Amino acid sequence: MIRSFCSLMLAINLLAAFLLPVSAGGACDDPLGCVEVGPDDPIVVGAMLVISGAINYLGEDTLGGVELALLDRDETLLNHEIELVVEDSLCTAEGGQIAAQRLAADPTVVGAIGTNCSSAAQGAIPIISESGMVMIAPSNTSPSLTNTDIAAGGSHRPGYFRTSQNGLIEGMRLAQFAMYALEAESLATVHDGDPYTSGLARAVADTFDELDGNVVFEGAVNKGDTDMTSILTEIAVHQPDVIYVPLFEPESNFFAAQMQYIAGLEDTIILGGAASFSSSFPENTGDAAIGIYVSGPLVSGDAYEKLLEQWVDEYGSDPPSGYHAHAYDATNLLLNALEAVAEINDDGSLTIGRQAMRDAVAATEDYPGLTGRLTCREDSPFAGDCSPGTALAVFQITEAEVYDDHWPPPLAWNFAADSFD
Repeated sequence: MIRSFCSLMLAINLLAAFLLPVSAGGACDDPLGCVEVGPDDPIVVGAMLVISGAINYLGEDTLGGVELALLDRDETLLNHEIELVVEDSLCTAEGGQIAAQRLAADPTVVGAIGTNCSSAAQGAIPIISESGMVMIAPSNTSPSLTNTDIAAGGSHRPGYFRTSQNGLIEGMRLAQFAMYALEAESLATVHDGDPYTSGLARAVADTFDELDGNVVFEGAVNKGDTDMTSILTEIAVHQPDVIYVPLFEPESNFFAAQMQYIAGLEDTIILGGAASFSSSFPENTGDAAIGIYVSGPLVSGDAYEKLLEQWVDEYGSDPPSGYHAHAYDATNLLLNALEAVAEINDDGSLTIGRQAMRDAVAATEDYPGLTGRLTCREDSPFAGDCSPGTALAVFQITEAEVYDDHWPPPLAWNFAADSFD
């Protein structure tokens, strides 16, 4: 069951968060406070996802993974119904901030899944952390989000975890793919200033340089740009073998479509990021998408095949993007932590410590997720990373994805199975 908050109630709920008394069912001695669930009340789980806008497919994909994880438990836990509260975090810091404020204002929310985008996470994390809540992100990858060195640009706060891979892993692998699989000697990168795109572009360029490749151009466009002629013309002067373009739609569509008309880039290969790993990218780009490489999640196994069957049964179509399995894993990590720490009182009510929730997620070790064996780190230089980074691959778009609604595209390189050694 999905419930949304009315903005007019935000101030009242914020006040309630501070005035709510501890239930008589059990005493709370958790340093961050407790969530009290009455005998007949639901366990409330929050989600901060992209519900509207050009990349709402990412939120739809994630929400499906969350809902299927709940359905696998019959939407109940510890004899309480699980209620899902979904807030639209957009793909901006402001959107993440507002979504986090709404969830933090409700003292019954035990934790949150989200956000999708790294930019939204930057807005949400300080609020979620200050509230004492835990959040587990299924699809943001910016290295800064788990970097504990604040002086060096890190933005990690206690309570933040993710099941998606760290962008440093993805950047290293993609640079290796460009050099060894595509045999590129020169590379250009383009980002849009977003923590996700800029973090990946930096990681790819740094690794390519370390491999003695020639990084000939590093530039940026603005979100909302539609005319890419200027930057494409500037790149063409350097004639790179590969351009790494981790842009979101629609900027990625415009970039790819307009590149085919730029002299000097006829033989240049586009390598896109997971932001373009969606069925809408080839449809919206057209012929220019054919031959483009894109990185994206690669999940396999009997349990995952079962999830896909459940998805089609529930929603009537295939997942629109690639992070539904990460969302499924994130939801299970959250619910497993809750089940481990909740105190069941004599009247059937629950007392759930917030610090205890964080500690339980941080203690996750070798959990058999759909996306790999998950071990969450809390005291490393990259605190909050749970993913081993193995569920990642490169795909190449073909005519079938452009014209025949085929998805996903054929596999070009499996980082877990193939080696560059």
